[in-house]
Amino acid sequence: MKNLLLRSAGVPAALFVSLFCLQPAAHAQGCVAAHSPQPIISGLDPTNEAAIAHSAGTNFLHGLTISTGYRVYNSYKHYIGTVYQIQRQTQHSAVVNHVNLVEMDLNYQVTPRLSVIATVPAMEATRHGQSSPLNIYRSGGIGDVTVGVQSWVWRPPTESHGNVAFSAQLKLPTGINDAKGTKTSSNGSKIILPFDESIQPGDGTWGFSLATEAYRELYWHTSTYFTGSWLFSPQDTTGVITGRPAPGEGVVSATDQYLWRGGFSRPVTGVKPLRGLAFSIGGRMEGVPVRDAFGSSNGFRRPGYVISIEPGMMYSHGRYGLYASGPWAMERNRKISVTDIENHTHGDAAFADYTVIAGISRTF
Repeated sequence: MKNLLLRSAGVPAALFVSLFCLQPAAHAQGCVAAHSPQPIISGLDPTNEAAIAHSAGTNFLHGLTISTGYRVYNSYKHYIGTVYQIQRQTQHSAVVNHVNLVEMDLNYQVTPRLSVIATVPAMEATRHGQSSPLNIYRSGGIGDVTVGVQSWVWRPPTESHGNVAFSAQLKLPTGINDAKGTKTSSNGSKIILPFDESIQPGDGTWGFSLATEAYRELYWHTSTYFTGSWLFSPQDTTGVITGRPAPGEGVVSATDQYLWRGGFSRPVTGVKPLRGLAFSIGGRMEGVPVRDAFGSSNGFRRPGYVISIEPGMMYSHGRYGLYASGPWAMERNRKISVTDIENHTHGDAAFADYTVIAGISRTF
């Protein structure tokens, strides 16, 4: 596979795009978040083009690729709309989330174009007030598993060094969505309630996702890429109690989630020790819509989005691939929710400045 990758600039670019653009974590930064890393991007295989290149070089039709991804961030900056609520910092009333997301992706290549895919996500998270760092809520466990299929439009590797893929996945309600802890009510009494949904590993509802990926080599070994994904959650609410007093916010809303990414990537050429290394720069937008595409959108949710600039790198060697990126938030927007509109208010949400994403893959 290595020789084939080195002979064609399009295949390393495609490998880079697949590894780096389709990494785990769909999780919008902070309280505006997917419930686990899997829903946004796990539909597309992180090393599909590498497996295809290997198959083309050895006449090997079937193959398994296993990828493990990791994502970590701290959210603490509160926003209402696009306005930063700096008083939450000065008054020491900010809420801080620290989230670790881990995901295992499995891809079994049935034909050069068609793959069967599955994703098993997990989360470990803490949440505490800025003024009470010792009073920490901890949550963790398996998220909502997804299974589905992915297919390339043209049989890879293509002579044009470009291709388009589509995927569809079913989201299973395997995730923990009601991990509980003791909280203090407004009158000072102790009550046991589920943690905030931003640190729950899953939402425990059925859903499905549709995703696409496209790339094309341009000039001087530079390629452009685009990925997009939408998780559909037709169920209105998860049924999990929030303990919030505002009308309509007593249960958690089952939310859609989305991710759009695009940019440019280029492999390192002319330097033999650096063969297999590539870099990228692009934009990223992820979030939760105010209203779902299907079904009602009642219950408590924090709709909004994060727009980030996303530099990254990837290194491939033989059957292995390594990737890393660091999305840096440029715009944050906590949009007004359905219950906010009904209650004539506008809630806030906490966002992170940046996220660290890394992963490794192995093709068998």
